[in-house]
Amino acid sequence: MAAEETRDSPFRHHWLLETETTFLNHGSFGACPVPVLEAQTRLRERMERQPLRFLARELEALLDEARAVLADFVGARPEGLAFVPNASTGVNTFLRAFPLQPGDEVVTTTHEYNASRNALEVVAAAAGARVVVAEVPWPTPGPEAVLEAVLAKVTPRTRLCLVDHITSQTGLVFPVERLVAELRSRGVETLVDGAHGPGQVPLALERLGAAAYTGNCHKWVCAPKGAAFLHVREDWQARVRPLVVSHGHNSPREDRSRFRLEFDWMGTGDPTSFLCVPEALRFVGGLLPGGWPAVMEHNRTLALRARRRLAERLGTPLPCPDSMVGSMAAVLLPDTAGEPGWHSPLDVDWVQEALDRRFKVEIPVVPFPAPPRKHVRLSAQLYNSLRDYERLGDALEAVL
Repeated sequence: MAAEETRDSPFRHHWLLETETTFLNHGSFGACPVPVLEAQTRLRERMERQPLRFLARELEALLDEARAVLADFVGARPEGLAFVPNASTGVNTFLRAFPLQPGDEVVTTTHEYNASRNALEVVAAAAGARVVVAEVPWPTPGPEAVLEAVLAKVTPRTRLCLVDHITSQTGLVFPVERLVAELRSRGVETLVDGAHGPGQVPLALERLGAAAYTGNCHKWVCAPKGAAFLHVREDWQARVRPLVVSHGHNSPREDRSRFRLEFDWMGTGDPTSFLCVPEALRFVGGLLPGGWPAVMEHNRTLALRARRRLAERLGTPLPCPDSMVGSMAAVLLPDTAGEPGWHSPLDVDWVQEALDRRFKVEIPVVPFPAPPRKHVRLSAQLYNSLRDYERLGDALEAVL
């Protein structure tokens, strides 16, 4: 075994992760570095020393500062960004603002995140609209297969497409730039579920041109939990309202847009996760000399190497080309793995449960598109090393 495969990551000490656990599931909830958590503690202490001053007099300017930093990172204008607690909230917010009519059609794919698909089904049913599902093949031969599958479902009744930027179930980077452009040329708007986008791939949201894009900052940006955003194209901002109606609805102020007045105050909460986004961008981006481009490239390279090595050990084919991989990658498990005859009470796959209980390896095992077909979805973050994936390989060989 090469020397680099026996070493832990030199960055691991910046995170609070259990030393006895091989954590390969950054994609599910992220993990926040210690310096960013310390910055959040300082903000919380400042808030509690004089809550009225902080929330009523200082917060607006602090949010403006954080939003400006985030806007620069995601290639957007600050005026089109709203902080929300998670991408699921962002998806729900835009869907409930979209004016669907009876008989309209909305398109999504078989790879869409379950929570977002549920929101789409509820909103469409309430409006008398129909959800049309494009079957993107798995394994996926390339980006063209995504474009062909989605565009084949577009009809004169299609009003909206909900599509993942990076799929949660399969870790595929979808060709959203081409997809948004093709759909707009057909008169169809796009809501991009970019839960995994920020910090995993470069973003240029103004250039993308989607009606809306929502992304998490608590995943790959490594901000505290509850930090996400919704970006709304300028021509849609007047129509998109937050899920919670509060003081901004009838504010007489004219110095800020209605979009900003409504989204910046939805009742009392803890805004410190939003305010820590600049610190997360600064700290994580400062861990490598090349900044965030180097961080993204480091994680992608690690994910590609890990999936190739693991697939070779398991004797399974790679399910997609390298061009569709970011910092997450799926590795197919042999169909002959079988089932042990028991299931977790939380409906966690038995292989995932065994990896955790027996070997302290934390990684999602995804039955997709349906059992017995399943795969592991590995994540690559700065705190990971090739040694982690060798441990995963050892554990999988023992379990299967």
